[in-house]
Amino acid sequence: MDSDMYSNPQKLTDEDVGTLRRDAGHWLKQLREAKGLSQRDLAEKVGVEYYTFISQVESGRGRIPPDRYRDWAAALGVPAREFVTRLMRYYDPVTFRILFGKAHAS
Repeated sequence: MDSDMYSNPQKLTDEDVGTLRRDAGHWLKQLREAKGLSQRDLAEKVGVEYYTFISQVESGRGRIPPDRYRDWAAALGVPAREFVTRLMRYYDPVTFRILFGKAHAS
């Protein structure tokens, strides 16, 4: 197996990844604000020790660990399946398109 293919299977540029992460962060921030939560409130609800992690995720400099998806979905009032599907659009766009096609990618 080609090691480059394994290490970067999505073939996205750093710019593409950065844009997708910022888009994900914007969506998450909208959800948080719609629930009337501060970053500190959300950090407490999802079990994050430092609210600055929420800021990092919302600015696109970090991402939610998969083992925490259910916690975030619950805290933001989104069904887990819907939350993960939407997050996959940003975090794993190649797999998202394979599973759901381009029609759902916008």
